[in-house]
Amino acid sequence: QVQLVESGGGLVQPGGSLRLSCAASGFTISNYTMYWYRQAPGKEREFVARITRTGGTNYGDSVKGRFTASRDNAKNAIYLQMNSLKSEDTAVYYCHRFADLWGQGTQVTVSE
Repeated sequence: QVQLVESGGGLVQPGGSLRLSCAASGFTISNYTMYWYRQAPGKEREFVARITRTGGTNYGDSVKGRFTASRDNAKNAIYLQMNSLKSEDTAVYYCHRFADLWGQGTQVTVSE
């Protein structure tokens, strides 16, 4: 089955950190540019991070300097390290294969 499965979400305090994982199956992740997006209820889906086949990255302005995307081709997975979390980062985080495949998302809640 061709799919992406996110994990690692949860509840953290403001200023805390989380590391999200996205495991791919049914295809080789090294052949694709991958993305992280997020969406809060009632809001637009927002670009978070992009990671190319060679590991180059781009980030949305709202997370730049705080989040880091990476990939591990041996594990067929990508990751999102999130530091200095703010309440505004609360959302469901989605892994995306450019340009046709989405995971189901993992919930991140930043709260006292």
